[in-house]
Amino acid sequence: MAEVGTLLKVRFADTPRASPSHQLYPRDAASFDRGDVSFIIIAGAMVFLMIPGLAFLYSGLARRKSALSLIWACFASNAIVIFQWYFWGYSLAFSKSATNGYIGNLRHFGLMDVLGSPSPGSPLIPDLIYSFFQMEFACVTAAILMGGIAERGRVLPAMVFIFMWMTIVYCPLAYWAWGVNGWAFKWGVFDFAGGGPVEIGSGVGGLAYSWILGRRQEKELLNFRPHNVSMVGLGTSLLWFGWIGFNGGSAFGANLRAVIAIWNTMIAAAFGGVVWCLLDFRIERRWTMVGFCSGTIAGLVAATPSSGYLHLWSSVVVGVLAGSICNFATKVKFLVRVDDALDLFAEHAVGGIIGLLLNAFFASGTIIGLDDVNTGIKGGWVDHNWKQLYIQFAYVCATCAYTFVVTAILAKCVDLIPGLHLRNTPEAERRGMDEIEIGEFASDYIEIRRDFTDGAAPFDGKREFFHPPVAAGDRHGHTEVSFADPPPSHHDTNGPSHRLETMSEKTENDTVASAQSSS
Repeated sequence: MAEVGTLLKVRFADTPRASPSHQLYPRDAASFDRGDVSFIIIAGAMVFLMIPGLAFLYSGLARRKSALSLIWACFASNAIVIFQWYFWGYSLAFSKSATNGYIGNLRHFGLMDVLGSPSPGSPLIPDLIYSFFQMEFACVTAAILMGGIAERGRVLPAMVFIFMWMTIVYCPLAYWAWGVNGWAFKWGVFDFAGGGPVEIGSGVGGLAYSWILGRRQEKELLNFRPHNVSMVGLGTSLLWFGWIGFNGGSAFGANLRAVIAIWNTMIAAAFGGVVWCLLDFRIERRWTMVGFCSGTIAGLVAATPSSGYLHLWSSVVVGVLAGSICNFATKVKFLVRVDDALDLFAEHAVGGIIGLLLNAFFASGTIIGLDDVNTGIKGGWVDHNWKQLYIQFAYVCATCAYTFVVTAILAKCVDLIPGLHLRNTPEAERRGMDEIEIGEFASDYIEIRRDFTDGAAPFDGKREFFHPPVAAGDRHGHTEVSFADPPPSHHDTNGPSHRLETMSEKTENDTVASAQSSS
């Protein structure tokens, strides 16, 4: 890295305006390995790919009439968080000069003085790269939480909410777990890649947001099914790929601990997907794709806080418990009557809690020390560190309580601001968020049933066959036609009928034709 600084100075010196430019690249005494730096840049880019992954996942799980609004919300929240993180988010979450143990200060407002010094997370990488990598974590958390608006939430108030939520919920949670003076960090909590800030933050926060938003209309809750399971599979695969960078990069270097984290991620995801799919099979007698994807994500979530602490065999337990417990946790929303449409609580909050608690049992000091930085740290019960269980449990309780209470209060406050009501109207819910909020559609057609003629007018011998109405209305030169309206007439009153053959007539004509051919 010393050569990099020299090269930058030489290149800038060759340009007419370069005389003060080298001052933008202050160097610390620490020397950064280029492999570590490159690895974290690539890992951060992989984490970014989780944003479209979540967008496709949520879109596929929703009804078609509200599918595009969820894609929009994921991408728009990403832009909001990038600004918030640059503006003051990184400083509030990771400033090293704050000593209150709860939240950082504004020492790095606008990323001031965030350049080449060793990062607060690891001396292996510079502060600037660390801020980028952690920004992607924040973006993913916000995108996960956006699942709470599914099929009834307005997108503009959600964007105002997410800026405020990042400031007073996510930044404190990140500071607790990862800030050098955070109370949880100093207490010895094991949270590798975000079981508290990312998973509990988004899962419990999504539950609180859904609670304030209210339930969908009952008729919207009946006979619900994902509109595009292929998009669910695509979104899950992108998430899985991004999660390799998410967990592997949290070792903050190209070292053995990163490889262990990646292996644990793969194992937990695989076992989580298989177990969830088996649990669904016992009821439906079908090998459901949505079930397999849900279990895979549950395993990935549980690996988030645990993957950098555990021996590989422990992740089998993580995946099995995550796939089974998160499966049953999907029933919680019916017990509390909160319309958590995309199961944010069951997948992310419960999965994160499982991973955090299992750290108390299976975390190993041997694995922790593989990054050659955190050496000499005792793990959990496998290292006879019995007190780690109540430390992890207290941390889980604190993050859950803080997230739910503050998120609910914040959502209610935003909802009371004129023009920023969180929920759309019943009519908008009936017509779909895509038409009302976005004006475009993820799929510009309506699938009536399995066959083309399903849902058309009954063939009673009196009415003609006609095509079902299209969803886009006069956007394609058609006006909306209600099934209750009579079909357009194709009769020519001055000549022979040119109407289409009805089903009863077709049956009669086929019978006559068959008799004539046999004779």
